[in-house]
Amino acid sequence: MGSILTRMGRLRSILGSTLFAIVVPGTVAGLLPWLITGWHSSHVPAALRLVGAALIVLGLPVLLDAIYRFAIEGSGTPAPIAPTRHLVVGGPNRFVRNPMYLAVVAIVFGQALLLGQWSLAWYGLIVAAGQALFVRFYEEPTLQRAFGVEYERYRAAVPPWVPRLTPWHPDEETR
Repeated sequence: MGSILTRMGRLRSILGSTLFAIVVPGTVAGLLPWLITGWHSSHVPAALRLVGAALIVLGLPVLLDAIYRFAIEGSGTPAPIAPTRHLVVGGPNRFVRNPMYLAVVAIVFGQALLLGQWSLAWYGLIVAAGQALFVRFYEEPTLQRAFGVEYERYRAAVPPWVPRLTPWHPDEETR
């Protein structure tokens, strides 16, 4: 019976995380950029298009992996209404505390460069600022209350926005 409940809980987490991915990052990095630009491009040097494409190609798997880890490692979702039961510190979270936010911003800026749309670059700055405020004033205090010392150790070892060069391991001493 416990095995069935575990599988049902995991399935619920996967479905919830998938729904979250469609609704939140899908809107922020897909629907709204489309509404802003209509996917119309202006003349952009090939080098900028290449950088833009690289940002999208690099950001998408980081975003998807981070969301997947909320379901599998965290036994929950990235949505505040269905949070994880365990602190997520694996995968891209071993390098930076906010990989989903960084990935979304990378995708938006990638689209701005690929399409040559300054309006999308400004939108990306607004998204980045909004995410930073959300993390500072909601997410960090919430994680501190939920995970206490475990989050303090993680927060001391892993930077919020600029990735570490080497992955952090939970058994590593904080420097």
